Amino acid sequence: MPTIDPVSLIAAADEQVAKVRTQGKDYSFNELLSMHEEGELIINPEYQRLFRWPEEKESRFIESLILELPLPPIFVIEVEGGRYELIDGLQRISSYFHYRGKLKAPHRSIKVNDYLKLIDCDIVEALNGHVYDDLPEALRIKLKRHSVRVEVIRKESDRRLRYHMFKRLNTGGALLSEQEIRNCTIRLLDNTFNQFIIDCSQEADFIECTSNVGSEQIDKKFDQELALRFFAFKNWPDKYSHEIGSFLTEYMEAVTDPLKGVPFDYTSERLKFKKTFGVLRACLGSDAFYMVVKRSTGTQSKYPFSVLHYEAFTLGLQSHLERLDLTNSSQIEKMKSEATKIKYDEEFIKLTTGGGKNTKGSLTKRIQFVSDRIGKVI
Repeated sequence: MPTIDPVSLIAAADEQVAKVRTQGKDYSFNELLSMHEEGELIINPEYQRLFRWPEEKESRFIESLILELPLPPIFVIEVEGGRYELIDGLQRISSYFHYRGKLKAPHRSIKVNDYLKLIDCDIVEALNGHVYDDLPEALRIKLKRHSVRVEVIRKESDRRLRYHMFKRLNTGGALLSEQEIRNCTIRLLDNTFNQFIIDCSQEADFIECTSNVGSEQIDKKFDQELALRFFAFKNWPDKYSHEIGSFLTEYMEAVTDPLKGVPFDYTSERLKFKKTFGVLRACLGSDAFYMVVKRSTGTQSKYPFSVLHYEAFTLGLQSHLERLDLTNSSQIEKMKSEATKIKYDEEFIKLTTGGGKNTKGSLTKRIQFVSDRIGKVI
C-alpha cells in the first residue's frame, strides 16, 4: 500500500472542491412546476424517459407530501440564461407533475391532463381513488406549498465534476439500464460520440441483424449498448478485463473527454460499422446472432439472439473487412455457408454457452475462432 502524504492528499481534494460552485435553495413543488412550464426548469427528454415509478410508488410519494414528511434534496445544474436542468429527483418531480395533470411522458403514454389517481396509500387510506381536484382545498394548498431543498450546481463548476456528480447520483437504480444512464450523463461532457452511437443503432442493416433483440431490451437502449460494444471491443480491447458495464462507460468517457486523448475517426468508424453489418445482413439477415445450445439429451435448441455471437461475428470480421465485397455474390454465399457451420460447430458452441464467458480470454477465443474460419473461405 502506498504511503499517504496528508498534505498532498488534502491539497488534491481541496483543488477539486474548489471547482464546484453550489448553492442551496428551497422551492415549493408548485414553484418547480411553474418554473418547468415557463422553461426555467429543464428536464431533458432522454432523462425524462427514465421516469419509471409505478403508480403505487407515485401515490405514496404524494401521500408523503400531504403528510409533510421530510424529503432528500433535488439536484439541478445551472445552464445558459440562468435556467436549471434537473439531474436528480426525476421520479419525485414527475410524480408531482403527474398528480397535477401536467406530466408529459410519451414512453409511459402519459400526456398533459392525464391525472394520477392515488392507489396503495397505506398511511391515509382515504386518499386512494382520488385525483388532485378531489382533494379539499386545504390539502391542495398544503401539497402545492410543500418545499424541497434544491442544490444548484452553478455553471462556473468544472464540467467533468458536473458529469461525475450526475453519474453518481443516477447510478444504482435497479429500474435503469447502464446505457440509459450513459445517454443522460455523457452529454454533460459532450454529446457528439453519444449521438454517433445513437445514429449507428438506427442504421437499417444493424436493425435487421439485431431484430431478434427483445422489445423490453430495446426500450432500455440495449441496441445502443450493442453499437457501443462494437466500437469499444474493436478499438480498446487491451483495456477490457471482465466488468463489461464499467468498461463501456470508461470507453465512452475516454472518447468523449478530449483530455483523455483517445482518438476516434468518426468518418472511418462509421464506414466500418456500416460495412460490417451490411455483410452480416447479406449473409444471415435477422439470423446473424442466433445461438445454438446443445442439450444433455443430445438435442439442439436455437435462441434468437446471443450477445456472445454478436461479439464473435462482428469483431471476427474486422481483420477481413477490406477484402469483403458486398457485390461478390459468390463470396457472400461462401460466408453464409461458413457462418452457419460455425454456429453448429461443437467447439464454437462451447465457446458461446455456459458460464464464465465474459472474461477477456473467452472473448478473444470466440472472436479468433470466427476470424480464422471466415479467413479460410474468402
